[in-house]
Amino acid sequence: MLYFRDASPSSSATSPSLGLKGRKNVLHSPGPRRITVKSWAHASAVCLLAVAILGSSHTSRFDKVGHKLMCACGCGQVLLDCNHVGCPISPGMIAELHKQMDSGASDTSILNWFAAKYGATVLAAPIRGGFDDVAWVVPIAVFFLATLGTGLLIWKWKLRYQHLSASATEISVGAGELRERIRRETEY
Repeated sequence: MLYFRDASPSSSATSPSLGLKGRKNVLHSPGPRRITVKSWAHASAVCLLAVAILGSSHTSRFDKVGHKLMCACGCGQVLLDCNHVGCPISPGMIAELHKQMDSGASDTSILNWFAAKYGATVLAAPIRGGFDDVAWVVPIAVFFLATLGTGLLIWKWKLRYQHLSASATEISVGAGELRERIRRETEY
């Protein structure tokens, strides 16, 4: 509901009148709301609390680590998503993952434990650190080196073409005299 304030000095209250005769009605609006430091602090606290509550559950950590592991049965699926009927491996691996989680081990130590027991192929992605960094760096380096090599090859071809076109221009300058001499020498 809109409230109007009477602009006359005798009236000081706001009234829900819809334009009485003889009065100047002015729309009363509080103006733009100012965002204070206090309201920013409240909003930040609510966001941090929500992130802390949502991110601290055991099941989310279990899902995160479980999706970093592959099923060792050979199906090629992530451990928690292995859905082929009668998989002999995934229930045991999931139970081992629960045991490792309950023991309080860190995510990296759990992944290392599974890699030691089942081999490095059980990891969905290589663990960062040591020689495994090569698996992350080499594809990017090969891409940039291939791009650089292609650019250098194109630049070299361009220089060769410019050199050939410059020498062709020099040949065409004396071509008229050469043609005339050939025509005279080949006349009967």
